[in-house]
Amino acid sequence: MNTVNSPAESPVRLSVRGLTKTYGQGDSAVRVIADLNFDVLRGEVVCIVGPSGVGKTTLLKCLAGLQPVSSGSATLDGTVIDGPPEEMALVFQEYTRSLMPWLTVVKNIMMPLRHVRISDAEKRARVEEAIEAVGLAGAGEKYPWQLSGGMQQRVAIARALAYRPELLIMDEPFASVDAQTRFELEDLCLSIREKFGMTIVVVTHDIDEAVYLSDRVVVLGHKPASVMQILDIDLASPRNQVETRSQARFAELRTIVFQLIQGARAAVPATTFND
Repeated sequence: MNTVNSPAESPVRLSVRGLTKTYGQGDSAVRVIADLNFDVLRGEVVCIVGPSGVGKTTLLKCLAGLQPVSSGSATLDGTVIDGPPEEMALVFQEYTRSLMPWLTVVKNIMMPLRHVRISDAEKRARVEEAIEAVGLAGAGEKYPWQLSGGMQQRVAIARALAYRPELLIMDEPFASVDAQTRFELEDLCLSIREKFGMTIVVVTHDIDEAVYLSDRVVVLGHKPASVMQILDIDLASPRNQVETRSQARFAELRTIVFQLIQGARAAVPATTFND
Protein backbone atom coordinates (compact mmCIF):
# COMPACT_ATOMS: atom_id res chain seq x y z
CA MET A 1 0.00 0.00 0.00
CA ASN A 2 1.12 3.57 -0.68
CA THR A 3 0.92 6.12 2.12
CA VAL A 4 -0.79 9.37 1.15
CA ASN A 5 -1.07 11.14 4.49
CA SER A 6 -0.74 10.68 8.23
CA PRO A 7 -3.96 9.44 9.82
CA ALA A 8 -2.78 9.91 13.41
CA GLU A 9 -5.47 12.41 14.37
CA SER A 10 -8.10 11.45 11.81
CA PRO A 11 -11.35 9.84 12.99
CA VAL A 12 -11.66 8.17 9.58
CA ARG A 13 -10.43 4.58 9.33
CA LEU A 14 -11.66 3.65 5.83
CA SER A 15 -12.24 6.25 3.14
CA VAL A 16 -13.75 5.62 -0.30
CA ARG A 17 -13.37 8.40 -2.84
CA GLY A 18 -14.65 8.28 -6.40
CA LEU A 19 -14.31 4.50 -6.47
CA THR A 20 -15.24 3.08 -9.86
CA LYS A 21 -14.98 -0.53 -11.06
CA THR A 22 -15.24 -1.55 -14.70
CA TYR A 23 -14.97 -5.05 -16.15
CA GLY A 24 -13.63 -5.48 -19.67
CA GLN A 25 -12.33 -2.91 -22.14
CA GLY A 26 -13.53 -0.97 -25.14
CA ASP A 27 -17.05 -1.62 -26.44
CA SER A 28 -17.45 -4.65 -24.16
CA ALA A 29 -16.60 -2.75 -20.98
CA VAL A 30 -19.23 -2.86 -18.23
CA ARG A 31 -19.09 -0.35 -15.42
CA VAL A 32 -20.33 -2.06 -12.25
CA ILE A 33 -19.57 0.63 -9.64
CA ALA A 34 -19.52 4.36 -10.31
CA ASP A 35 -18.02 7.15 -8.21
CA LEU A 36 -18.67 5.79 -4.71
CA ASN A 37 -17.92 8.11 -1.81
CA PHE A 38 -18.25 7.28 1.89
CA ASP A 39 -16.19 7.04 5.08
CA VAL A 40 -16.10 4.54 7.94
CA LEU A 41 -15.04 6.04 11.25
CA ARG A 42 -12.84 4.35 13.85
CA GLY A 43 -14.83 1.95 16.00
CA GLU A 44 -17.94 2.09 13.81
CA VAL A 45 -20.04 -0.76 12.53
CA VAL A 46 -21.19 0.12 9.02
CA CYS A 47 -23.42 -2.14 6.94
CA ILE A 48 -23.57 -2.00 3.15
CA VAL A 49 -26.91 -3.03 1.65
CA GLY A 50 -28.55 -2.95 -1.76
CA PRO A 51 -30.53 -5.08 -4.19
CA SER A 52 -29.06 -8.37 -5.41
CA GLY A 53 -26.67 -7.85 -8.29
CA VAL A 54 -25.91 -4.23 -7.50
CA GLY A 55 -22.23 -4.95 -6.83
CA LYS A 56 -21.88 -5.22 -3.05
CA THR A 57 -19.42 -8.09 -3.15
CA THR A 58 -17.47 -6.45 -5.98
CA LEU A 59 -17.12 -3.42 -3.73
CA LEU A 60 -16.01 -5.62 -0.84
CA LYS A 61 -13.32 -7.20 -3.01
CA CYS A 62 -12.06 -3.74 -3.96
CA LEU A 63 -12.02 -2.64 -0.31
CA ALA A 64 -10.11 -5.79 0.63
CA GLY A 65 -7.54 -5.30 -2.12
CA LEU A 66 -8.62 -8.52 -3.86
CA GLN A 67 -9.55 -6.62 -7.02
CA PRO A 68 -8.02 -3.40 -8.34
CA VAL A 69 -10.26 -0.36 -8.68
CA SER A 70 -10.61 1.16 -12.15
CA SER A 71 -10.47 4.72 -10.84
CA GLY A 72 -10.79 6.55 -7.56
CA SER A 73 -9.45 5.02 -4.36
CA ALA A 74 -10.08 3.26 -1.08
CA THR A 75 -7.70 4.11 1.76
CA LEU A 76 -7.17 2.49 5.16
CA ASP A 77 -5.77 4.89 7.76
CA GLY A 78 -4.67 7.19 4.96
CA THR A 79 -2.92 4.47 2.96
CA VAL A 80 -4.14 3.50 -0.52
CA ILE A 81 -5.41 -0.08 -0.68
CA ASP A 82 -3.70 -1.69 -3.66
CA GLY A 83 -3.50 -5.23 -2.28
CA PRO A 84 -4.76 -7.08 0.82
CA PRO A 85 -3.79 -4.85 3.78
CA GLU A 86 -2.05 -6.44 6.74
CA GLU A 87 -4.30 -4.38 9.01
CA MET A 88 -7.48 -6.01 7.66
CA ALA A 89 -9.19 -9.38 8.19
CA LEU A 90 -12.07 -10.93 6.27
CA VAL A 91 -14.90 -13.22 7.37
CA PHE A 92 -16.87 -14.84 4.55
CA GLN A 93 -20.32 -16.42 4.38
CA GLU A 94 -18.92 -19.80 3.33
CA TYR A 95 -17.19 -20.71 6.58
CA THR A 96 -17.01 -24.37 5.48
CA ARG A 97 -14.59 -23.32 2.74
CA SER A 98 -12.45 -21.07 4.91
CA LEU A 99 -11.82 -23.58 7.73
CA MET A 100 -9.37 -26.43 7.33
CA PRO A 101 -11.29 -29.61 8.30
CA TRP A 102 -8.09 -31.50 9.15
CA LEU A 103 -7.02 -28.87 11.71
CA THR A 104 -8.41 -28.40 15.20
CA VAL A 105 -10.16 -25.21 16.25
CA VAL A 106 -6.96 -23.97 17.90
CA LYS A 107 -4.84 -24.67 14.81
CA ASN A 108 -7.40 -23.05 12.50
CA ILE A 109 -7.35 -19.90 14.62
CA MET A 110 -3.56 -19.98 14.77
CA MET A 111 -3.19 -20.02 10.97
CA PRO A 112 -3.00 -16.25 10.29
CA LEU A 113 -0.53 -15.83 13.17
CA ARG A 114 2.13 -18.05 11.61
CA HIS A 115 3.94 -15.10 10.03
CA VAL A 116 3.13 -12.47 12.66
CA ARG A 117 6.28 -11.38 14.50
CA ILE A 118 5.22 -12.09 18.05
CA SER A 119 6.30 -14.78 20.50
CA ASP A 120 4.74 -18.22 20.57
CA ALA A 121 3.40 -17.41 24.03
CA GLU A 122 1.67 -14.29 22.68
CA LYS A 123 0.19 -16.28 19.82
CA ARG A 124 -1.24 -18.83 22.23
CA ALA A 125 -2.61 -16.05 24.43
CA ARG A 126 -4.33 -14.42 21.45
CA VAL A 127 -5.89 -17.71 20.40
CA GLU A 128 -7.18 -18.41 23.90
CA GLU A 129 -8.60 -14.90 24.21
CA ALA A 130 -10.31 -15.19 20.80
CA ILE A 131 -11.82 -18.56 21.73
CA GLU A 132 -13.19 -17.08 24.95
CA ALA A 133 -14.50 -13.98 23.16
CA VAL A 134 -16.62 -16.01 20.72
CA GLY A 135 -17.93 -18.43 23.34
CA LEU A 136 -16.02 -21.53 22.26
CA ALA A 137 -14.26 -22.34 25.53
CA GLY A 138 -13.60 -26.07 25.70
CA ALA A 139 -13.85 -26.60 21.94
CA GLY A 140 -10.23 -25.86 21.08
CA GLU A 141 -9.25 -29.46 20.33
CA LYS A 142 -12.32 -30.28 18.26
CA TYR A 143 -12.37 -30.30 14.47
CA PRO A 144 -14.69 -28.08 12.39
CA TRP A 145 -16.73 -31.07 11.21
CA GLN A 146 -17.55 -31.84 14.85
CA LEU A 147 -19.18 -28.41 15.31
CA SER A 148 -22.51 -26.90 14.29
CA GLY A 149 -22.65 -24.31 11.53
CA GLY A 150 -22.93 -21.48 14.03
CA MET A 151 -19.94 -22.75 15.98
CA GLN A 152 -17.90 -23.05 12.78
CA GLN A 153 -18.64 -19.44 11.94
CA ARG A 154 -17.54 -18.50 15.46
CA VAL A 155 -14.22 -20.21 14.70
CA ALA A 156 -13.89 -18.11 11.54
CA ILE A 157 -14.59 -14.96 13.54
CA ALA A 158 -12.17 -16.03 16.29
CA ARG A 159 -9.45 -16.50 13.67
CA ALA A 160 -9.97 -12.92 12.53
CA LEU A 161 -9.93 -11.66 16.13
CA ALA A 162 -6.67 -13.43 16.96
CA TYR A 163 -5.06 -11.57 14.08
CA ARG A 164 -6.07 -8.27 15.76
CA PRO A 165 -7.02 -6.36 12.60
CA GLU A 166 -7.68 -2.65 12.56
CA LEU A 167 -10.60 -3.30 10.20
CA LEU A 168 -12.81 -6.38 10.04
CA ILE A 169 -14.80 -6.89 6.83
CA MET A 170 -17.60 -9.45 6.83
CA ASP A 171 -19.41 -10.67 3.70
CA GLU A 172 -22.88 -12.05 4.53
CA PRO A 173 -21.30 -13.65 7.61
CA PHE A 174 -24.50 -14.97 9.18
CA ALA A 175 -26.53 -15.92 6.11
CA SER A 176 -25.83 -19.66 6.31
CA VAL A 177 -27.05 -20.26 9.87
CA ASP A 178 -30.49 -20.57 11.47
CA ALA A 179 -32.34 -17.54 12.78
CA GLN A 180 -31.52 -18.03 16.47
CA THR A 181 -27.82 -18.55 15.75
CA ARG A 182 -27.88 -15.50 13.50
CA PHE A 183 -29.15 -13.35 16.37
CA GLU A 184 -26.43 -14.73 18.64
CA LEU A 185 -23.73 -13.98 16.06
CA GLU A 186 -25.05 -10.46 15.54
CA ASP A 187 -24.72 -9.82 19.27
CA LEU A 188 -21.27 -11.39 19.17
CA CYS A 189 -20.30 -8.91 16.44
CA LEU A 190 -21.36 -5.98 18.63
CA SER A 191 -19.57 -7.35 21.68
CA ILE A 192 -16.39 -7.74 19.61
CA ARG A 193 -16.58 -4.09 18.65
CA GLU A 194 -16.96 -3.08 22.28
CA LYS A 195 -14.22 -5.35 23.62
CA PHE A 196 -11.56 -4.82 20.94
CA GLY A 197 -12.48 -1.35 19.64
CA MET A 198 -12.57 -2.83 16.16
CA THR A 199 -13.95 -1.09 13.09
CA ILE A 200 -16.35 -3.42 11.26
CA VAL A 201 -17.85 -3.31 7.76
CA VAL A 202 -20.61 -5.82 6.99
CA VAL A 203 -22.06 -6.55 3.56
CA THR A 204 -25.55 -8.01 4.03
CA HIS A 205 -28.84 -8.62 2.25
CA ASP A 206 -30.73 -8.62 5.55
CA ILE A 207 -32.28 -5.21 6.21
CA ASP A 208 -33.18 -5.93 9.85
CA GLU A 209 -29.64 -7.14 10.49
CA ALA A 210 -28.19 -3.99 8.93
CA VAL A 211 -30.32 -1.74 11.14
CA TYR A 212 -29.64 -3.77 14.29
CA LEU A 213 -25.86 -3.89 13.85
CA SER A 214 -25.04 -0.52 12.39
CA ASP A 215 -24.03 2.92 13.45
CA ARG A 216 -24.66 3.82 9.82
CA VAL A 217 -26.08 2.01 6.79
CA VAL A 218 -24.75 2.66 3.29
CA VAL A 219 -27.49 1.94 0.75
CA LEU A 220 -26.31 1.16 -2.79
CA GLY A 221 -28.54 1.35 -5.84
CA HIS A 222 -28.79 2.01 -9.56
CA LYS A 223 -26.63 0.53 -12.28
CA PRO A 224 -23.72 1.11 -12.16
CA ALA A 225 -23.87 1.10 -8.38
CA SER A 226 -23.80 4.39 -6.54
CA VAL A 227 -24.54 5.49 -2.98
CA MET A 228 -28.25 6.25 -2.72
CA GLN A 229 -28.18 7.29 0.92
CA ILE A 230 -26.10 6.96 4.08
CA LEU A 231 -28.49 6.51 6.98
CA ASP A 232 -27.54 7.26 10.58
CA ILE A 233 -28.90 4.58 12.92
CA ASP A 234 -29.84 6.46 16.08
CA LEU A 235 -30.79 3.46 18.21
CA ALA A 236 -29.55 3.32 21.79
CA SER A 237 -26.73 1.00 22.83
CA PRO A 238 -26.26 -1.62 24.12
CA ARG A 239 -28.78 -3.25 21.83
CA ASN A 240 -31.03 -6.16 22.63
CA GLN A 241 -32.59 -8.51 20.10
CA VAL A 242 -36.07 -8.26 21.64
CA GLU A 243 -36.16 -4.72 23.00
CA THR A 244 -34.34 -3.01 20.13
CA ARG A 245 -36.31 -4.75 17.39
CA SER A 246 -39.62 -3.92 19.13
CA GLN A 247 -38.95 -0.17 19.12
CA ALA A 248 -40.96 2.05 16.82
CA ARG A 249 -37.74 3.71 15.67
CA PHE A 250 -36.31 0.35 14.59
CA ALA A 251 -39.40 -0.28 12.45
CA GLU A 252 -39.16 3.22 11.00
CA LEU A 253 -35.49 2.82 10.07
CA ARG A 254 -35.93 -0.63 8.51
CA THR A 255 -38.84 0.75 6.45
CA ILE A 256 -36.67 3.58 5.15
CA VAL A 257 -33.94 1.13 4.10
CA PHE A 258 -36.50 -1.24 2.58
CA GLN A 259 -38.08 1.53 0.52
CA LEU A 260 -34.70 2.68 -0.73
CA ILE A 261 -33.77 -0.85 -1.83
CA GLN A 262 -37.15 -1.44 -3.43
CA GLY A 263 -36.79 1.81 -5.31
CA ALA A 264 -33.34 0.79 -6.50
CA ARG A 265 -34.29 -2.76 -7.45
CA ALA A 266 -36.04 -1.71 -10.65
CA ALA A 267 -32.84 0.01 -11.79
CA VAL A 268 -30.76 -3.17 -11.48
CA PRO A 269 -31.45 -5.67 -14.31
CA ALA A 270 -31.94 -9.28 -13.31
CA THR A 271 -29.21 -10.38 -15.73
CA THR A 272 -26.27 -8.54 -14.23
CA PHE A 273 -23.06 -9.29 -12.41
CA ASN A 274 -23.36 -11.20 -9.18
CA ASP A 275 -22.90 -9.32 -5.92
